[in-house]
Amino acid sequence: MDGIGNGPRILLEFKLFGLNVSITQTVLSSFVVMVVLLILSWRLGKGLQKRPTRRQVLVEKGVSILYNLVEDTMGKHNSHFTPFIGALFCSSVLGSLISMFGGVLRSSTADLSTTLTWALIVTVMVWYHNIKRNGFFGWLKGFAEPVAVMTPMNIMSEIAQPISMSFRHFGNIAGGSVLTTMIYGALAAGSSLLLSWIPNEIIRSIPILQVGIPAFLSIYFDLFTGFIQALVFCMLTMVYVGAACPPPEETAA
Repeated sequence: MDGIGNGPRILLEFKLFGLNVSITQTVLSSFVVMVVLLILSWRLGKGLQKRPTRRQVLVEKGVSILYNLVEDTMGKHNSHFTPFIGALFCSSVLGSLISMFGGVLRSSTADLSTTLTWALIVTVMVWYHNIKRNGFFGWLKGFAEPVAVMTPMNIMSEIAQPISMSFRHFGNIAGGSVLTTMIYGALAAGSSLLLSWIPNEIIRSIPILQVGIPAFLSIYFDLFTGFIQALVFCMLTMVYVGAACPPPEETAA
């Protein structure tokens, strides 16, 4: 449960310009995710040919699917948001799965600071495009629509948007990690109890109940949930930003 139920561990502390700086598991995992994505982007985008290789065909197919998803959700006029949505999706998926590859590495999305930062970036983007389209006072006026009495509710809805996005993603990943750890510990205790009657100490120490079962749990909580939460977060991002960036003809109207 260490590093999951009690939050990320502090791996390193030092002073920088008189300020205390802490390197936590989340910081390390986020840095590793960025490095891996940079290397993959460079490697997959290297040596493109007119007669594509199998790897290039797969990469181009994936990029086309992503562009089609963004255009279908946000409109073709918003296709320039595709790189941002792709980076957000890949960072989310890899950030959720990275805990499977090392004890020190912890899912960066299991830390609320990560998902809340992403949600705040999305909210700032929505505010920016609303202000750009309607002007600052027009944006403020929108909180009083359709009637002035709805102003408090509209403000609360605006505040709740990034909170709900971040807690949904964080809660599912962190909850899955905690549940998997608890089940893994229970299986270890069950193995000891089941083999307690055997006199041989070596045989008693074999965690027979931990063979296979944690792997199936990992497939669900790590792989399946990680992909689903990344997709949900990106879909919400596209819906919110797309609503703030309507087609030019609607803006003109």
